Amino acid sequence: MGRRLHGRGALFDADPAGLAPRLIGLRPHHHRATALEHPGEPPFVVLTGARGLGKSAVLGEFREAYAGHTPVALIDCAQEQFARPPAERPAASWSPLAQALLVIAEQLAEPVTGAGRITFPRLMSGLVAVAAGGWGEADSERIRREVERILLLNESGSRFGGFAGRWAGKVAAKVVAAATGTGPLVSGAIEATLEAIAEGFAGRRHQKASVWYRTYPNAGGHAKRGLILLSQHFHEGGPAREHAERYLVRALLADLTEAYTGVMSRMQRLGRPLVLLDNAQSAPGPGLVSAVLRDRADGIADQVAFVAARRGEGGEGLRSAARRELAEVARRTDWTPDAAAWSSHALLVALPPLSADDTLHLVGSVCENVPVPPHLPHAVHRLTGGNPLGIVLLAESAAQNLPGASSLGELLTAPVRPAEDQPAAPAYEALLDRLVPPERLTELTVLAAAHDHDSACALASALLPDTFGPASVRELQTLLAAEGVPQVPGRFVGDRFVRTLLLLRLHLLDTEGAAHASWRTAHETLAARYTGPEHARYRLHHELALGVTESAVAELRDTFATADTGAWLRTLRFVASAPYFHAHDAEGRDFTGRGDGRTAVALGRTDAGQAVPEGVDAVLHLRIRRLLHAVWQLADPLVLPDPQVADRLRFELEQLSNLRPAAGALLWRASRDWSAAALAGRPMTGPEDPADGPDDDGGEA
Repeated sequence: MGRRLHGRGALFDADPAGLAPRLIGLRPHHHRATALEHPGEPPFVVLTGARGLGKSAVLGEFREAYAGHTPVALIDCAQEQFARPPAERPAASWSPLAQALLVIAEQLAEPVTGAGRITFPRLMSGLVAVAAGGWGEADSERIRREVERILLLNESGSRFGGFAGRWAGKVAAKVVAAATGTGPLVSGAIEATLEAIAEGFAGRRHQKASVWYRTYPNAGGHAKRGLILLSQHFHEGGPAREHAERYLVRALLADLTEAYTGVMSRMQRLGRPLVLLDNAQSAPGPGLVSAVLRDRADGIADQVAFVAARRGEGGEGLRSAARRELAEVARRTDWTPDAAAWSSHALLVALPPLSADDTLHLVGSVCENVPVPPHLPHAVHRLTGGNPLGIVLLAESAAQNLPGASSLGELLTAPVRPAEDQPAAPAYEALLDRLVPPERLTELTVLAAAHDHDSACALASALLPDTFGPASVRELQTLLAAEGVPQVPGRFVGDRFVRTLLLLRLHLLDTEGAAHASWRTAHETLAARYTGPEHARYRLHHELALGVTESAVAELRDTFATADTGAWLRTLRFVASAPYFHAHDAEGRDFTGRGDGRTAVALGRTDAGQAVPEGVDAVLHLRIRRLLHAVWQLADPLVLPDPQVADRLRFELEQLSNLRPAAGALLWRASRDWSAAALAGRPMTGPEDPADGPDDDGGEA
């Protein structure tokens, strides 16, 4: 496997063979055959997951591992070239899928080890027929330019001169003549194209291709009639265009099948041709995937290995597809399509986050020449949740900003230059540019502090335009689900890493006078919503985010002796999961540009100056105050864990366990589990958590 990827051995391992060599029939980076797992029909593999999980990097590794050894094509369906036709091309004669087929064929045509260029006479004929419908007002130079690019698909020798150069002029001349009234335009272009194949090649393979369109519905056995109908259907749009596009996809696959037919071809060409589709949720992705799968379900076989990547879980349009985790396909897929469902010919493979060990190695490789604090890799893994993009960018920030930056928060706000020829930008901005839909960044920044639909509506009312109401909030929730962002009870934005980045952006929105107006408005709005005792933990959470600690200390102190101990510990953890960026004064202004006031409180350095409320147990009050700040600091994903604070956390919980003998075992166990987890960069969970999973703290712990 390439050195750039970590945690993806299930795809690229050579011995024993991972999914890629079993799918393609070649060892990665070598022109050596390996056994195919599905020799009759390969599964159409679709890699799924949210943004930043490395789907594009995996497709890049596929191309790098097999380029030059077997025909490979990679397109990004989100690129501008597939979004709209060129300025001079009428929309009726262009579609994202037709453009994608041209680009894919151009890449697949390139020579590989032991074999020359692949020609695409069937696809070439169909694309000329489609393009001809837009030449009515075109000048001869534009026609020649478009024709020559398409005819190059049938060029078996040099890309310059040869077949394309000779016949582009003839086709253009016929089309120009037809356009001036001497003959039917589309018919003239198709006739010239068929002549090009018939006269330019004597081989049986190319002659067969020239008559392939005789079988087009209602063609009556005439290839020219079939191509005219194809062009008409394409220009009609709607279902008729989808029908024509499906035939164009079939033409591409038929040309590839022809290239692998015959004794010599089988001897020269090892491995299946490989087509890679990035961002397949965007056009032309869905149309291309559907066309291939429907033909396979109808018994029209091909031997092309398709690997697509799409955001989300991939369920839309592929409901009957088999689903596997990456680890499950490491040695075999256990995949068999269902004859009754065309989408079952796809295999969805979910890319998982990277492990803590992967993060350690990845940070080490990026920061090879920079001394890294020992807790940094584990802290990076806790913050990112194993998101490969987040790990790489934080490691780049560390390599460029250490030792000046002392926390992950400072690494996120520090400028990072992704390449020497690109400008530097704060790391958190670079991450948000790629982890959230850019057109929704403003709204998500505000709603990141919300816990559910109702609290999101309250924030929208306070901080967003009047046009963004409850319906817009629901639309945004639907978009997040489609993007693959996990839905977690208690958090509007379920992905903890993305939520942390959005909250950081919210905090930095208004820095005039360092008042953080949007930040304060958001948390004050939410604190005011949760006034009832049943929602006290939410109110205390948002008050703590504003730097108000007294009410949280009082609530935890007064309920310690009577509350269920497990619930009390979960409340402590949830309240202390409030975001903290640096100290503020009572008006919200920056108290200091750097520093963490929680450490001093947790270690008891401020006890002497603390006024204890009258009539309360001073020892318990100060202990709860120290414990709250210790958990607040150690649970913060933006700071490196402090061993002294972890020791203090353990001590305070030990002492509390002596005060409640009946629940002492639970408190004592938490003292061990929480401090150990914090130092190891893991969430602070323990035996106090319910057996059926996280409660309504929304997984904040």
